[in-house]
Amino acid sequence: MDRKIEKKRWNQKRILSIAGITALVLLICASWYFTSGKSRLNVDPERITISEVKKGAFQEFIPVNGMIMPITTIYLDAIEGGRIEEKLVEDGAFVKRGQPILRLSNTDLELSLANQETAVFDVLTQMQNTKNNAVQNTIQQLNHKADVDNAFIEAERLYKLNKHLYEEKVIGSQEFKASENNFTYQVNRKKLNEQTLQQDAISNKQQISQMGASYARMQNALALMRRKVGDLIVRAPVDGQLTSLDAEIGQSKNKGERLGQIDVMSGYKVRVDIDEHYISRVMIGQLGEATLAGKTYKLRIKKVYTQVNNGRFQVDMEFVDTPPSDVRRGQTLQIRLSLSDETQAVLVAKGGFFQQTGGNWIFKVNENGTMAYKVDVQLGRQNPDYYEVLSGLQPGDKVVTSSYENYGNMQELVLKK
Repeated sequence: MDRKIEKKRWNQKRILSIAGITALVLLICASWYFTSGKSRLNVDPERITISEVKKGAFQEFIPVNGMIMPITTIYLDAIEGGRIEEKLVEDGAFVKRGQPILRLSNTDLELSLANQETAVFDVLTQMQNTKNNAVQNTIQQLNHKADVDNAFIEAERLYKLNKHLYEEKVIGSQEFKASENNFTYQVNRKKLNEQTLQQDAISNKQQISQMGASYARMQNALALMRRKVGDLIVRAPVDGQLTSLDAEIGQSKNKGERLGQIDVMSGYKVRVDIDEHYISRVMIGQLGEATLAGKTYKLRIKKVYTQVNNGRFQVDMEFVDTPPSDVRRGQTLQIRLSLSDETQAVLVAKGGFFQQTGGNWIFKVNENGTMAYKVDVQLGRQNPDYYEVLSGLQPGDKVVTSSYENYGNMQELVLKK
């Protein structure tokens, strides 16, 4: 007897077909979910840095290194060249103003001094001879004047007498004319003698004056030469510490060559190197801070050297109050140089995120700390510790400030261990 065979509703082929279709639909849905939604990345919170945004005092500053230097340094140069004969003070010693440090010798200079002294002595001798000759000439002229005056008086007496006798018809006209001519001659002779004496006096005075001026000039030249020879002894120009002395006995030094330096130890300054990027923002009077032995000291810029070398320029800073007593020349200080006044601002800690975002966005952590998502921000000024937040964040927000290098284009970070 034939038996009717019922066809199975869920056969193996149908089950496999339905399973394949279901898997395909799930694959399509998953693909759509991951491609059309926000991309996420699981991140271990212990491997990142989460910082809290806060409001506080902000000051733009840069960290710089400075070197302690004496407040004043006086350089010792060889005013006159010569051979070092004696070294009177050792390097590092404290010296007083005027104290001899080195003694040099210069044969040519010493010979020039001897020749100058001889020339001055010759001029002095010549001037003395001129004075003596002038005196003798004056005596002779005065003796001659006495004779002329006597002859004039006698001629005048005889002329007046003969004139009276001639008027009385006692003597003839010939005798009267002879006395009159002699009187006229003596008058002219007396006038000429007086002019001669006057000219000689003027001439002697000018000659002596000229020789006196010449002698004075030679005396000045002699004094200058003696001073040059005296400069062969190198003396300390100020009180201070002798450093960098480059001189040995027997060594020859040229004129103007550096011998050493004297550091005035009455105070200190700090020589600071700064990147040329800040040259337009650094000026005299700006303040900085340095910490030494647990104590903070304020410094002020007193001089700016605008010359740039190897991308850096220098400034000199001085301590505003009493400088530290235990510093030494050449010691290095780390200084926070202020570029702006202190103001209140919203702050976010500096971190590696800035290299990838340029300060345009940041990952902000949600309230329960399970996820961080992108938010747009605007950052302003900065210092080595913080960025100034202009918009996008509020005090109390928590953000990821470590590097985003491994996050690619992720939109959200899932924070779970």
